[in-house]
Amino acid sequence: MFTGEYHLNLDTKGRMMIPAKFREDGYSEFFLTRSLDGCLSLYAIPEWKKLEEKLQALPMTSEKARKLKRYILGSAVSVECDKQGRILIPQVLRDKAELEKDVMLLGVGDYAEIWSSESYEEKNDFSDTEELAKDMEGMGI
Repeated sequence: MFTGEYHLNLDTKGRMMIPAKFREDGYSEFFLTRSLDGCLSLYAIPEWKKLEEKLQALPMTSEKARKLKRYILGSAVSVECDKQGRILIPQVLRDKAELEKDVMLLGVGDYAEIWSSESYEEKNDFSDTEELAKDMEGMGI
C-alpha cells in the first residue's frame, strides 16, 4: 500500500526517485498513466493488472467505456526503476501533468499520484476540515 507525501525533484532528463518505502515489497516496475485529476497515477504491477482487467471487461459497445479506456490505457507506460531507484517519466506525460522540476508524490492506497507541486497546492486545499469531515461522513467513513 502506498502512503505518505514526498516532495521530490525531476532531474533534467525527467527522472524521479521512487521512495524506498514504495520499493520495499520488491516493486521495481510500475505503470504510469494519466489521472482524472490532472496529475499522473503510478501503479505497482499487481494493482495495475486489477485495474486493467476491470477496464478490459467494460463493453466495447459503450462510448463512455471506450473513451475511458483510451484515456487511461492509451497513455499508460511501463516504467522501471534504475539502479538509483529512479523512474523516467516520458515527456508526453510530463507535459499532460504540467510536471517541471518540483513534484509531489502522494501515496493514496493502491496507487500513488504524481503532481506538479504548484498544481497540488492549487487543487488540494485541506484547510476546511469541517467540510472534509462531512464528506467522510457522507461516504460512510
